[in-house]
Amino acid sequence: MPNPKGTPENLEPGKRKAEEPLTDQLSFRVTKEMKEEVKAKDDPPEFCRRAIQEALDKDKQK
Repeated sequence: MPNPKGTPENLEPGKRKAEEPLTDQLSFRVTKEMKEEVKAKDDPPEFCRRAIQEALDKDKQK
């Protein structure tokens, strides 16, 4: 019978492809429609990180 709590490897945070570790959190409000669209993405957290980084890079170019 498998362990219902999973294996110890499943309890570790996922590995990222980026060099910098993700140590901080950011929270903000969105409309219900925006939340649903983001949640429908394959990897919602990575989608948000990319979108924010693109906006920051674009802002730096001004």
